[in-house]
This record gives sequence, structure tokens and C-alpha cells, in this order.
Amino acid sequence: MNDIVVNGCTVTGIVEGDSNLSGFIPDLIELSRQGTFTSDELITYYDFDDVEKTVEDSESGETTKPVLRVSEP
Repeated sequence: MNDIVVNGCTVTGIVEGDSNLSGFIPDLIELSRQGTFTSDELITYYDFDDVEKTVEDSESGETTKPVLRVSEP
């Protein structure tokens, strides 16, 4: 904390990203159409029984968007 005060640094919190969605989303769609961006590369699916591994991979950066799947009984 002392480094922030002494060096005059600014800490900025971001909630739910900090992008201009009216331009960002259409750009992502266009990149997807061109085949240069695929959301599949960002998503990793986990069985609900592996919830601890999901948290570990998310915290370590192993996965960008972890998605839990609940199996039907």
C-alpha cells in the first residue's frame, strides 16, 4: 500500500469488464465469422464432481472460462 501512496499510483476496480459493448460485441462476431476468433478456445467444461479442479484451473489461469456441467440423474 505504501508503494501506491508514495509513487502516486492509481488503483482502479473493474466490474464485468471495461469495454464498449456496442463496438466490442459486433467486432467479436465479425472475427468469429472470419474464423479468426473462436470462443471454444476460451471455454473449458468440467463435470460438477470436479468442482475443486475447476476452481484450481481458474485461479491458476489454466482456463479462461470454466463451465460446470451437472449430469442428469
